[in-house]
Amino acid sequence: MRTSIATVSLSGSLTEKLTAAARAGFDGVEIFENDLLASPLTPEEIRARCEDLGLRIELYQPMRDMEAVPAEEFARNLRRARAKFALMNRLGADLVLVCSSVSPLAEDDDALAAQHLHDLAELAQDFGIRVAYEALAWGRHVSTYDHAWHIVETAGHPALGTCLDSFHILSRGCDPKGIEDIPGDKIFFLQLADAPLPAMDVLQWSRHHRRFPGQGGFDVAGLLRHVLLAGYDGPLSLEVFNDVFRQAEAGPTAVDARRSLLLLQEEAGLDVLPAPVVPTGVAFAELVTPDAEPVSALLGSLGFARTARHRGKPVELWEQGEARVLVNTGPAAHPHSRLRSRGGTPVDGTCLAAVGLESPDPAGAARRAEALLAPVLPRRRAAGDAPLDAVAAPDGTELFLCATRRPPLPDWRADFEDVAHPPADRAATRIDHLSLTQPWHHFDEAVLFHRGVLGLDAQESVDVADPYGLLRSRAVTSADGGVRFPLTVGAAPADDTAHARHIALATDDVVAAARRFTEAGGRLLPIPGNYYDDLAARHTFAEGELETYRELGILYDRDAHGVFRHCYTRTVGRVFFELVQRDGGYRGYGAANAPVRLAAQHAAR
Repeated sequence: MRTSIATVSLSGSLTEKLTAAARAGFDGVEIFENDLLASPLTPEEIRARCEDLGLRIELYQPMRDMEAVPAEEFARNLRRARAKFALMNRLGADLVLVCSSVSPLAEDDDALAAQHLHDLAELAQDFGIRVAYEALAWGRHVSTYDHAWHIVETAGHPALGTCLDSFHILSRGCDPKGIEDIPGDKIFFLQLADAPLPAMDVLQWSRHHRRFPGQGGFDVAGLLRHVLLAGYDGPLSLEVFNDVFRQAEAGPTAVDARRSLLLLQEEAGLDVLPAPVVPTGVAFAELVTPDAEPVSALLGSLGFARTARHRGKPVELWEQGEARVLVNTGPAAHPHSRLRSRGGTPVDGTCLAAVGLESPDPAGAARRAEALLAPVLPRRRAAGDAPLDAVAAPDGTELFLCATRRPPLPDWRADFEDVAHPPADRAATRIDHLSLTQPWHHFDEAVLFHRGVLGLDAQESVDVADPYGLLRSRAVTSADGGVRFPLTVGAAPADDTAHARHIALATDDVVAAARRFTEAGGRLLPIPGNYYDDLAARHTFAEGELETYRELGILYDRDAHGVFRHCYTRTVGRVFFELVQRDGGYRGYGAANAPVRLAAQHAAR
């Protein structure tokens, strides 16, 4: 089906919005009236620009407060409509959106509303234009799609139909099954948006918190199936009002929007994409640093050994059990990254720049990524290097699709030559999870990317109190927990080193691992004594257990499945490590302890 996006969903000038939509692969746009009014281009020039970009103007919007008003007010409305219809002819648009009235002058009279819409459609038909009537969720008298359809049906004009908007329908809890009773040729347009499920005024919810399908809590795919069963064959169009999207760069937002529609069509059974290939584990984490000495010292204290070096690049491999860390000191180590601090400036010092994911089918995973607008990144590869594909996550992190010692698949490890043997005595067994701090305007995009491209499951969002604001976190995981990415973002585009990324290492005995680390010269993050006084009040511990935790800075949490013990290293650049012990099937990440950890990191800077 054709795809479209409302210009109000993107940031920038109208020209920038049109360019971004075309580059992302959309077929058309809804032109929002304010975007046209603010443009220096004439309607004819906008029309020509859309034609040059291969974009169809699917809809002009909106016309407001048109129906069920006093006679003199309706006469003024028709005069205004005549001018707008003439403008639409210049623009090359043949469908206009009319929202249900919110005017205090509007009367609760369906017959009058139907008559006014009939007269409006009669005028529109003279200009070759059709009218799509939409029920706003906060409309004064008409606020549900079935009520709007009743009025359209009563009006009985061929140039009058209805516009369905997933937000207005689902935010009111309406049953979308009734859409199947509307003739498909009378559904003139379909607007799609998702949203979280907060308790707030529906108007504020709509104007500030809509998201692309798959980023919220609505069953947009279910609604789409009902619309298709009704016989609708028009475009799938996104109308998303979101404060973050309006401030973010239009190009990446448009790509994210297009990806959401591709995934929606897959879920609704409209299209078949390459199947998701869910990663089974973490092959490695790659740190990029201008100075390897601090990182090497930290890794050595954690029990890692430098075991190999790349045959042609300044990259060293450090190993401990199945946990592997690459240390890259190359001058152009991360050329394709959009990796930035939350303030938008380039990240300096040591940073987590790439992750290797164990994939059952790296080529299949790459095909899925390509189909969802995440192309394989170009790489400088020597003749003997393993053919290792990587795609860029929305934050710029490179995700390598790997196979480690799994013939006949190409093995990235073959690009390295051994320099030492791994230590026999090791504290960590594997990488438990990687916490990835997101640029403030890429959080929802990141969740959709990891869900759609990688096939990971998204957990519920968690808000965490930081001494200087509020952090939002949402984990994406594989079903068996082999891959875990807690994605975090702050409440504003400010930045500080407490929001560095971190690598969590799984251990069977966090106390022994912490002692080994400190005895090797490492420094753990100190935790305030008040935290342990509170633990003593809330939980019962074996004799001496709590004192050990207090001594080493070990934090403690439990859920319905088990117990979690963890501690943190000091930060190097913008990276720190966590030692974690999961017992009894614990599923979380110690979110209850995050405010204490964040405060301690601020204090330790």
